[in-house]
Amino acid sequence: MNAKIIENIRISIESIKSHIVRTILTVLIIAVGIMALVGILTAIDSIKFFLNENFTMMGANTFTIRNRELVVRIGNNRNQAKRFSPITYDEAMSFKEEFEFPAYTTVYVWATGTATLKYEAEKTNPNTRVLGTDENYLITSGLEIEEGRNFTQNEVFYGSNVVIIGSQLVNNLFKNKQSPIGKIISIGPGKYKIIGVLKEKGSSIGFSGDRSCLLPLTNVRHYFARPNMTYTINVMTKNPQELEPAIGEATGLFRIIRKDRIGDEDTFGISKSDNIAKMLIDNIKYITLAATIIGLITLFGAAIGLMNIMLVSVTERTREIGIRKAMGATRKTIRNQFLVEAIVIGQFGGIFGIVLGILIGNIVSMIIGSSFIIPWLWILLGVALCFAVALLSGFLPATKASKLDPIESLRYE
Repeated sequence: MNAKIIENIRISIESIKSHIVRTILTVLIIAVGIMALVGILTAIDSIKFFLNENFTMMGANTFTIRNRELVVRIGNNRNQAKRFSPITYDEAMSFKEEFEFPAYTTVYVWATGTATLKYEAEKTNPNTRVLGTDENYLITSGLEIEEGRNFTQNEVFYGSNVVIIGSQLVNNLFKNKQSPIGKIISIGPGKYKIIGVLKEKGSSIGFSGDRSCLLPLTNVRHYFARPNMTYTINVMTKNPQELEPAIGEATGLFRIIRKDRIGDEDTFGISKSDNIAKMLIDNIKYITLAATIIGLITLFGAAIGLMNIMLVSVTERTREIGIRKAMGATRKTIRNQFLVEAIVIGQFGGIFGIVLGILIGNIVSMIIGSSFIIPWLWILLGVALCFAVALLSGFLPATKASKLDPIESLRYE
């Protein structure tokens, strides 16, 4: 049996070599279908990996308290996030002082997203993000100091004119690679002394510290004040197992601080650090389904193309089939030879399509800043689909070839 299979494969390869143009065309048809399927699904896997990496950078033991619910809108989804009254400075600080759960608690506020930083003749684009933070912000946000130090409690309390800046801002302002620590820069109308530089985090949908600068919370209250300024609270527990109890205690405490009545809904929103990623990925599943359907339709078209080309091959090789039958080849042998030829062509197309699909998917991954993805599941699926497509597409031509009358076949011109 093994000898027959090997012989069929050898005959198939010889046939493929003798009809190289037709083979290339068939391989390309299969490759396009697999490339569409594997490429789209690889790109989606890259996006999922990117979301998980960047939205969960604060860790699985962190949650945030805001004055609004967390809602992700994609497409025509019109669900609006509930907004509540701003969280005031006094409310946020009361929570920080009264929350006795063993955890790190930080209060921060958005100052502006259009600041321009200046140092001597150099300046940044007017798109720098400025946050007012306390001494615990770096711990709860997953940021690290590469050079210099963090804020002290006194600097936060007195609103000192000190700043921690991102690595990209250092590159923009200090072209000669000098150390920025101790240098005085301008942020808006104010002068600030650089005390720290954040470790580079890369692109992460606006959550990176590379183009951000941090000021003491009280300083932002004085120099970036605006009506209805709302404060945000981050809490990071000692370990992930304590997250849910911490959320429960935080909810009860903040309801008291916000004076929420019993039976009324919360006037604030609490979200865990991985909620955004989960919500986005939950929406992406519909894109994945649509992409899979598109890829399968493309593959279905490839199957029809393969079957038509195999039927043409049967017609072209009618005399060859007649000669083989005259020499003793059975119907089963002829059928298996054509089936094996279709499977070999299908696997060549599948391998080519899988390679192209991985490359296309990872080009998307490179563009969005994700990691290189090797989608083993989709590779196995592609190989299996190619086998199934080749088997189904080759069955009708192989059956037609096996039923040819040897006498009529030998007379065929």
